[in-house]
Amino acid sequence: AQGWKTVLGQIDPGPVEEQIVRAEHEIHPEFVSDWRSAPADYWKSWREECHVADRIIVNSQWSFDALVQTGISKEKLSVIPLAYEPPADDSPTIHKYPDRFTPERPLRVLFLGQVNLRKGVARLLEAAQALRKEPVEFWMVGPRQCRPPEQLRRLRNVRWFGRVAHTNAAQYYRDADVFILPTLSDGFALTQLEVQAHWLPVIASRRCGEVVRDGINGIVLEEPTPDAIVVALQFCLRNPDQLAQFSENATVSERFSLLCLGAKLCALAV
Repeated sequence: AQGWKTVLGQIDPGPVEEQIVRAEHEIHPEFVSDWRSAPADYWKSWREECHVADRIIVNSQWSFDALVQTGISKEKLSVIPLAYEPPADDSPTIHKYPDRFTPERPLRVLFLGQVNLRKGVARLLEAAQALRKEPVEFWMVGPRQCRPPEQLRRLRNVRWFGRVAHTNAAQYYRDADVFILPTLSDGFALTQLEVQAHWLPVIASRRCGEVVRDGINGIVLEEPTPDAIVVALQFCLRNPDQLAQFSENATVSERFSLLCLGAKLCALAV
């Protein structure tokens, strides 16, 4: 109304994400959750914001495609990834991998974040159940926002740590062998950059920010299905030397720096 150029920062993929999450709850009613769809008035206001904005920032191609799918003009959208710069006093993490994984030294798979269906927890626990006879251990770190059925909650190869302070997350990054993010939808998922700063390989869904280079610093799941998760983890189990190579390549690219972010934001004002 003032004639100012207006930029909307859209942190998630909007209505498309909600549809995905709703469908996952319908598929997995056995996971008790308090999640509810946003009221219609919320989406009405959101569409008005999108209409009046001159530019809309999204943080990933996944979000870009989701907003286009819901009717937002491509010309309004700019993909600008999030930034992350490790604290100056952070020391490098050297991950040591055994020649082979055994019951005494299992593959340690870290999930860190909100434990809910949107993050792919149902599919991850199904994969854990399928791998229960393999030397692999799942570490579930973060606030539990759904209650899995008892047979999955009590899997012996799954350890539940609950919510931890952000300052304590680094300990899990240092001790794990691989980080997994089987998200069904994320605007970006900043934890990918945090773990890369600790030289931890990442297995990530394609439905988030483009951080993982498949076969270089981790593995990309084209679709975050239980079978795809199992295949990726079996590869890690059989190839600890490849995990070590992923770890060596796990650095935070310059394109995720604050300097790069600032330049891209300033360019929007032109």
